[in-house]
Amino acid sequence: MSAKTTEAGSPLRIGVLGAGSWGTALADLLATKGHRVDLWAREAEVVHQINHEHENRIFLPGFRLTEGLAASGELAAVASGKDLLLVVIPSHALRQTMRALSGSIAPQTDVVSAAKGIETDTLCTLSQVLGQTLGLGPERIGVLSGPSFAVEVARRFPTAVVVASSDPDLARRVQHTFATPVFRVYTSDDVIGVELGGAVKNVIAIAAGMIDGLGMGLNTRAALITRGMTEIRRLGKRLGANPRTFTGLAGYGDLILTCTGELSRNHTLGRRIAEGRKLAELLAETRSVAEGVHTARAVHQLSVKLGVEMPICRQVYRILYEDLPPSVALAELMTRNLKPELDDE
Repeated sequence: MSAKTTEAGSPLRIGVLGAGSWGTALADLLATKGHRVDLWAREAEVVHQINHEHENRIFLPGFRLTEGLAASGELAAVASGKDLLLVVIPSHALRQTMRALSGSIAPQTDVVSAAKGIETDTLCTLSQVLGQTLGLGPERIGVLSGPSFAVEVARRFPTAVVVASSDPDLARRVQHTFATPVFRVYTSDDVIGVELGGAVKNVIAIAAGMIDGLGMGLNTRAALITRGMTEIRRLGKRLGANPRTFTGLAGYGDLILTCTGELSRNHTLGRRIAEGRKLAELLAETRSVAEGVHTARAVHQLSVKLGVEMPICRQVYRILYEDLPPSVALAELMTRNLKPELDDE
């Protein structure tokens, strides 16, 4: 896929893996631009609905999808022979799913991850999982992230995101492939920063939901968001990210959206836990993934391994996995040893 071809608007062959709300919204966006888009769905009912009713009533109800969008349950068929492969598979299922495609991705295919998370068992980012399972170098992979609720993208509300890759040409190709008058795409070379911003913000969003569930006010939420970004930045710096990334779309942009927006699954889950619901009950009630539940465990393990202080993320982990009451977690955070605001991390 050449930059000239993409910028000229010639239709590309695109495969999208994952037909949740975000995967469906992105697939429809690309198909509406005239690209030839195949969307892989694990659920046979989703495939039928998209192909015959032009709607994904399970994960993105209420939106008529362009008739040029084709769905399939055949993973290899959707992935083969494409100019661009967009992967929107949750972290806990990514490695197992992509192993089936090992060695089968064409040399001309750009691979882009649009999911947000960290693999729990290995503590790998999702682009690292793609590289390992598909046998690709980092220059073949991009990451798409930023403040972007799927429903609002489907409604064509103006949205801005960022695509990161170690290959600037790949980033520019993806930028032009996705860009529309209502979907603006910036480029970056900070892959690890963009991925960490998109992943860890989900953990902070669970905490923000808990703050709201406890009936706390805007002062508390503002403090949580600000100190949550401090934790994201600490982890990012330790892993080699550019600190400026966290002031941008994949950093504060995504964090603010997910911590304040009513459409956030992670915020909603946190609020319901603070209101007395059990995590297992909440997970059993929905087919959508609140990625922060898995990421909370991974981030806790990663912070311990690297010796990075992340007290908010630690408390979210303890609430989710050790049954610590949210009110106790908040009290412990507020009574920690006093210190300067700015640290060396």
